[in-house]
Formats: sequence, C-alpha cells, structure tokens
Amino acid sequence: MTIEYRFKFNDAQQKDLCFEVDITNNDNHALRTKEPADWTKLENEQCVNCPYKVGTVERCPAALDIETIVNDFSQLPGYKKIDVEVITQERTVSKRTGIEQGLRSLLGLVMANSSCPILKKLKPMTYTHLPFANQNEFIIRSVESYLMRQYFSHQDGKMGDWELTELIELNKQLQLVNQAIWQRIHAACQNDSNLKALLNFFTLSSSVTNSLEQQLQGLKPLFVSE
Repeated sequence: MTIEYRFKFNDAQQKDLCFEVDITNNDNHALRTKEPADWTKLENEQCVNCPYKVGTVERCPAALDIETIVNDFSQLPGYKKIDVEVITQERTVSKRTGIEQGLRSLLGLVMANSSCPILKKLKPMTYTHLPFANQNEFIIRSVESYLMRQYFSHQDGKMGDWELTELIELNKQLQLVNQAIWQRIHAACQNDSNLKALLNFFTLSSSVTNSLEQQLQGLKPLFVSE
C-alpha cells in the first residue's frame, strides 16, 4: 500500500515535488539518496535514547528516510502557500496550505514508517494516516491505536495498560528523537520549512506528554453521553 504526496507550487521557478511512501515496507529505499550526507551518520547528533551503538550501525535509519525530503525543501520558506494532494487507494485529500503543514504531515508518515526502533512503534498509525491532522485528531488517533495494541496484548494473556501510562512514556521518547532530528537537519537547511514542520511535530508529541488527561476530558463529551 502506498501513499503519495504531491506538492504543487504553481510557480515556474519551482518544480512540483512528489513523494511515494510504501507503508508495507519499513525501508523507504525509494526516498533514499545514493550518497547520504554526513548528517545522516549515527554519531551526528545521535538521540540520547537511541538503542543503537556507534560502530554497529553506520547511519540513522530515520535520517536516511527523510534526507531526500529535507534536501528538496531546504531552501523553501515554511509560510509559502501551495497545493498539497495526498493520494491513497481509497481517497484523495487536497488542501491549499503553507509548506510547513504539508511537510509536517509527510515527515510524520515517513518517520512512523521508519525502521528506527522507537519511531516504528507508530507504525500502526500509518494505516489510518490522516493528512493535515489537527490537535484533537492526533490525540484521538494516538489513543485509539495504543488501545488497540493493549487489547491484543490482553487477548494474548498479558496485562493491558488501560491508564495510558506507557503511551505518555512513548511520547517522551518521541520528543527526544524529534529534538535530535531537528538538530541533525539544522545545518542542512537554508530556510525554515523543514525546521517549522518538525517544531509542529514537537508540539503534537508534547501535548500527549504534558496534558493528555486534560485533553481527553475535553474530548469526553464526543464519546460519552451524560
């Protein structure tokens, strides 16, 4: 199953960009460059919670997966309005928006599809990928995906985490990964589209870490009739 992102600039000086992500494959070789940049090396701004040791793995898998995207957007401003089209087998979603929002959505998909041991815990969410998701939509999808995992664990005789404790911990780990990736690409970007997209990503992860219960209470009326 593939998800295709098309960025249409309607600008003679900027060619349109297209990225195809195969969510059935954790190795996004179609998006990888033949000669990766130095910032993709594992020891370059390595995540403090990275499970890999330098010398056992040469390059960060998530960095390899997003390198082509980072390169293509490195000189583009995040505020520039463009048309973004997202095509799946079931539907096509389009929106006129700033580059940073379309890019945040694409980077989120690619990173969740990475073979990084931490990011790949988000893999189930790629099958219900929602382009341009807002805060509430992100919270609902995150919790639903997590509770599905707990249900299947419970069916296998394991203890389910119905208090969402491990979901909060997962997002703490994701924040550390996001921060390290932001540091990795900082030197490679001549403009702010990549950086703003990742900063928006930080905000979503931190919302789960810092105020999940509060946000769930705000969403309660949507699911529970008094």
